[in-house]
Amino acid sequence: MRILFPLFISFCVLLTLFSPAGAQQGFEEILNAIVKIRATIPEDARTADILGKEREGNGVVIDSDGHVLTIGYLILEAESVEIIGPNDKSIPATIVGYDHNTGFGLIRAQTPVGIKPIQLGKSSELKEGAPILVVGYGGKDAIQPARIVSKRAFAGYWEYLLEKAIFTVPPISNFGGAALIGPDGRLLGIGSLFTQITVQGLGSISCNMFVPIDLLKPILDDLKTFGRTRAPPKPWLGLHAEEVHGRVIVIRTTPGGPADIAGIKTGDVVIAVKGKPVKGLADFYRQVWALGNAGIEVPLNILQDIQIREIKIRSADRYRFFRLKPIKSVNLIVSFNR
Repeated sequence: MRILFPLFISFCVLLTLFSPAGAQQGFEEILNAIVKIRATIPEDARTADILGKEREGNGVVIDSDGHVLTIGYLILEAESVEIIGPNDKSIPATIVGYDHNTGFGLIRAQTPVGIKPIQLGKSSELKEGAPILVVGYGGKDAIQPARIVSKRAFAGYWEYLLEKAIFTVPPISNFGGAALIGPDGRLLGIGSLFTQITVQGLGSISCNMFVPIDLLKPILDDLKTFGRTRAPPKPWLGLHAEEVHGRVIVIRTTPGGPADIAGIKTGDVVIAVKGKPVKGLADFYRQVWALGNAGIEVPLNILQDIQIREIKIRSADRYRFFRLKPIKSVNLIVSFNR
């Protein structure tokens, strides 16, 4: 598969997406539904040092009630949020919910936004090599033709795992909360991060990772009603790790989190979970989560310095650890791109 595809193919993708015959939504409607999000985080927030106190990215209007979907780290622990568009119209809103498992964040305007929402597509139907569009806030200049380079598992250092994440090339810098749009004009994913993956025959390539929109559908009603999914929370350790040659190495622990309290240190190597050898970061998460729900004791075999130790960690519910109370008043400035 070629990573740098001819420009005429990109042009054809644009024509297919926005032509009257091929598009379910017009060009202007899709651009109108993409807005910019800015969030301010208090200095004492637990994520302030890692994710920053000033965050900026994109959001997508997904229904007529004014719900705006984004990537959750933009609004996690925020004390104030605004969504910005060219006409600078401000509408008060609230932060509705956040889902740790998928990474989705949801905001809702308190008054009508006057924007036609983007319809949700089926990310499961995406094939590797398929042409798509990555659309961020900024009008026509923020549209990037791209291709699906891979659909595979992604394990993040923050105890995060997607079994079928979507990877696109070429990468863009304005990826946070960006919309992944299919040829029919429907939303297929939300931009999460810039990363690198290994592709057979090409080696390591730079790309963007998107959260599949199919993961939103089973939890959307819960997010709107409860601010989180009603499924039992997974055990959380507060352990940040990376995979190096198949080994899981601790890069830091969350201060005051379960792993920190149990004595896990930076540089420790996770050897096994409850006596079962760990084969990479994704396998580590799957093993921990298979033990039960949040609160369960997680026995780990850890290589610490030159000794292998058994350390038992009392897991927690991370929703209770981070500040996730809905914001009572949020400014939204919506985009009409006219």
